[in-house]
Amino acid sequence: MKNYTITVNGNVYDVTVEEKGAGAAPVAAAAPKAAPKAAPKAAPKAAAGAGSIEVKAGAAGKVFKIEANVGQSVKKGDPVVIIEAMKMEIPVVAPEDGTVASIDAAVGDAVEAGAILATLN
Repeated sequence: MKNYTITVNGNVYDVTVEEKGAGAAPVAAAAPKAAPKAAPKAAPKAAAGAGSIEVKAGAAGKVFKIEANVGQSVKKGDPVVIIEAMKMEIPVVAPEDGTVASIDAAVGDAVEAGAILATLN
């Protein structure tokens, strides 16, 4: 019998493997173990004058690049944030004309679909 610790998608498992004779496939039994919880990365706080127009992620991924700055004017369709998902860069664009009031994500942050990445006035 051999014991292993395996991590799959952030879940940690203690696994015991037993061999059943020569040439036989090993038999494994896994018991979940509490996964260490990493402290969530805090997103930058919204500015006091955070805008009423939300710029939301269309897909889950990681923030790859911030294209706009607070105070910058943007037109409808201008990229505000670029997220990376499955090795593709996906622009998150301004839903309408406005001025960037806050950037609510940082490069490297993992975001879910629908997460607010920025606000506009």
